[in-house]
Amino acid sequence: MIAPSASIGFNLNPLDRRSEQRNDESFIARLRDDRAARFLVFDGDVPLLKRGERHDAWFLADEAAAFGAPLQSVFLGVERDGSGRFALGFAAGLMEAKRPADSQPHDKPFDRIDLRSIALQGLVEEALLGVLGEAKSMLDWHRRHRFCANCGAPSRPVAAGWQRACDACGARHFPRVDPVVIMLAIDGERCLLGRQRQFAPGMYSALAGFVEPGETVEDAVRREVLEEARVTCAGVVYFASQPWPFPSSLMIGCFAKASDTEIVIDETELEDARWFSRAEVAAMLAGTHPDALSAPKPFAIAHHLLRAYVEHGAAVLNG
Repeated sequence: MIAPSASIGFNLNPLDRRSEQRNDESFIARLRDDRAARFLVFDGDVPLLKRGERHDAWFLADEAAAFGAPLQSVFLGVERDGSGRFALGFAAGLMEAKRPADSQPHDKPFDRIDLRSIALQGLVEEALLGVLGEAKSMLDWHRRHRFCANCGAPSRPVAAGWQRACDACGARHFPRVDPVVIMLAIDGERCLLGRQRQFAPGMYSALAGFVEPGETVEDAVRREVLEEARVTCAGVVYFASQPWPFPSSLMIGCFAKASDTEIVIDETELEDARWFSRAEVAAMLAGTHPDALSAPKPFAIAHHLLRAYVEHGAAVLNG
């Protein structure tokens, strides 16, 4: 079975990151100053989208300059035509600060829309969604790491925004990505789903949790299912992954074969957990469940885990 990685939200990113040239200041400057360069503009952690037949997040250099000097600038990569792409981060409240006193919100030719809503509503093309995810994660990392973790002194961005340097102690800091396992435990024609209190009413999803230091992905899958539902699992099969920019995780999707089926819920983690038949899951995905239960939307990897199980059943455990 081939995992549909490209169809999962935030997974499609066509930019050539040119990581080997991030320290080449003349190369980065040449790309930034080129008329073909394009810029993403973030108001805090929320991107601005131009209005039109379809929302567009790319700004020309002069359009971006109208917002003033950004707090952060990150080189995202190069398009196929060789033009550079950058992300600019501004303090939250950018739109309000730039709006004339007598203007109305509809006077602005762009909207401030959070990235989760953009993904949920499909407001931009998949390739742009992936780049927006890259940009959001990087800008968020800069906001959270303004000081050196080694000595506490202020740090500064270098390498086109992909490192932070501490001039006080010489330490270099790099963007972090937090690995998270998200797994579907399977018992033949049933799978284990849970819901957290903050979920939308009636929504159930695959269980998930952070990978801990010194732990394999397989062990993390087994531990999380055991901790949250007291269900033990044997074989673990990798499915697909998804960069998750809230703020910067890598979701590692897996299937696991359940060894037992009695559930004991960890109420600090879950509001509920239960076994669902394939038919129920199919109805949840289609929006036709008789109890109005639902599943995650297609931009989330959990949706694709469930979709694969509905289509292939326990065969997903064969990889």
